[in-house]
Amino acid sequence: MKTALTFAAAIALTGCATTPAASNSQDAFFAALTAHCGKAYAGKLASNQEADADMRGKTMVMHVRSCTPDRIEIPFHIDGVGPDGGWDRSRTWIITRTTTGLRLKHDHRHADGSKDELTMYGGDTSDAGTAARQTFPVDAESIALFTRTGRSVSNSNIWSVETTADSFTYGLSREGRDFRVTFDYRQPVAPPPAPWGW
Repeated sequence: MKTALTFAAAIALTGCATTPAASNSQDAFFAALTAHCGKAYAGKLASNQEADADMRGKTMVMHVRSCTPDRIEIPFHIDGVGPDGGWDRSRTWIITRTTTGLRLKHDHRHADGSKDELTMYGGDTSDAGTAARQTFPVDAESIALFTRTGRSVSNSNIWSVETTADSFTYGLSREGRDFRVTFDYRQPVAPPPAPWGW
């Protein structure tokens, strides 16, 4: 009986030792973002493609606005590109835990708070990533949305979120497309108003 219990304990410990690294790195990544909850940071366009010319040189702010053990909401504000030439507060990045990893979704709203036709698209992690960087390949739901709305060019999107000691970087990549904005954790700013519709 004692031998059987010892064997069972050894199996249990072996199971713990071989727990996938995904949970460890993704837990650390989630915790690193949560550590900034309530804070806002100044940022800028970090890529250089003509498709994003209207964002070049614009003031940007990210706000880690809301955090729970399973969900982080990060509004992304851009000055000078809103409907009246002021702030665009239409975008919120939402990172949630799933049973297999992490999920990134994009909530897009109009200034009146109504949902944009193109909203809640994104993807789930397909690997462990690292404590500093996670990638989110486009999911089937988003491919269907992009196809239905005539944006099938986005059907191969891969989004990324990176958090280091000094900065936060959001990225989008696909063939011929590289979009990145980066925010400096060393430059905290006053939290902005709520994003549209929230």
